[in-house]
Amino acid sequence: MRSAEPQLELEIRAQSNLWQQFAGLFQNNTSYQLYDRQLLWLAALLMGIGLVMVASASLPVAERLTGNPFYFLIRHGIYMVLGVSLAVIVAMIPVAKWQQISGTLCLLAIAMLIAVLAVGHTVNGATRWLKVGPFTLQVAEFAKLFFVIYMASYLDRRYDEVRRNWRGFMKALFVLGILTMLILMQPDLGSVIVLGVTAVGLLWVAGARLFQFFALVITLLVAFVLLIIFEPYRMARVTSFMDPWDDPFNSGYQLTQSLMAFGRGDWFGQGLGNSVQKLQYLPEAHTDFILSVVGEELGFVGITLIIGLSFVLVLKALLLGQRALRQKRPFSGYLAQGIGIWFAFQVGVNMGAASGLIPTKGLTMPLVSYGGSSLLVSLVAVALLLRIDYEVRTGYRLIRSAGEAAQTPQRNKRKTRGGAR
Repeated sequence: MRSAEPQLELEIRAQSNLWQQFAGLFQNNTSYQLYDRQLLWLAALLMGIGLVMVASASLPVAERLTGNPFYFLIRHGIYMVLGVSLAVIVAMIPVAKWQQISGTLCLLAIAMLIAVLAVGHTVNGATRWLKVGPFTLQVAEFAKLFFVIYMASYLDRRYDEVRRNWRGFMKALFVLGILTMLILMQPDLGSVIVLGVTAVGLLWVAGARLFQFFALVITLLVAFVLLIIFEPYRMARVTSFMDPWDDPFNSGYQLTQSLMAFGRGDWFGQGLGNSVQKLQYLPEAHTDFILSVVGEELGFVGITLIIGLSFVLVLKALLLGQRALRQKRPFSGYLAQGIGIWFAFQVGVNMGAASGLIPTKGLTMPLVSYGGSSLLVSLVAVALLLRIDYEVRTGYRLIRSAGEAAQTPQRNKRKTRGGAR
């Protein structure tokens, strides 16, 4: 007679090969973990590499500007500690709470952009920063995050309206228009382009009609071209980008110095700390052009590592959004995919500007470049991804989203009709 007592079973798993481990990065295995550890490690590796490269790239300029060669490194470390602490708090907040305050966050972004125009700090002719005690915050970075949260909430609440008529489609772009005008007054065309591409990507994911989608894309392209043509310094950037060696000591100076840094790096680089271009030759070596210093010191291998880690992080965010949408979590799905689109485009623009593939834009490399606001916002975005992943894995729901609640009566109605037949 078989005993009714529970039996202890031991499972011995075969050791996976390298390909299986790599494929496991993109698989959702809820039996072993409650959150995506690979996503956490990707962010940690990018931050670690960024900390080392900020230390290397910023020493000369920090010594010249402040007399303390570790000035930027110390500030970057402080922002990193604050960012990680903030990310831990964000990861404990249910995703539904963010949807509830999405409208408030959007209004906060507009208020902050107005405030920076009134009392902001001006650097190199651009008024983009707010001084809050010892900290200097770049408001456009927070506007990106708040806009993605608002768009995800709007597409959840107005899903059918966006798909079926122009009214819902244009209402989604009204907030984008307000943010765009305020950011252009700073001016900051790079952040405007990031917002525009993110909005287009989210509308495409939400299923906007092709006619509406292509009309929006064409309108944005025409607007960006006009913004470049009617602003002399933007036009100078475009012309210098096409042939930087035509004026290597004026309009093409930054790009030529960046290209020389990449050229010196070869396959394995000159060695950590051995960059020549960071010695007062390459402007913004520790911020927008940190990839140039990486290329010079760590070579093609170092550049490939950073791009590869960023690519995997973006891909995991997009796949996480798909999983959330399949589980009828529209807000979480749109939010994850919005973050993925935003990160992907910003990484591409930063890489393209440093290598001369596109005109120079003042966009940082997420989690890598020096910049307190960018680092804080990027870490909060990663924390949101971790929270979404946790809820998708465990089935946690605080409340039903507005879109899901609206869809439930329709599903029940269809079931009732089916039963009547």
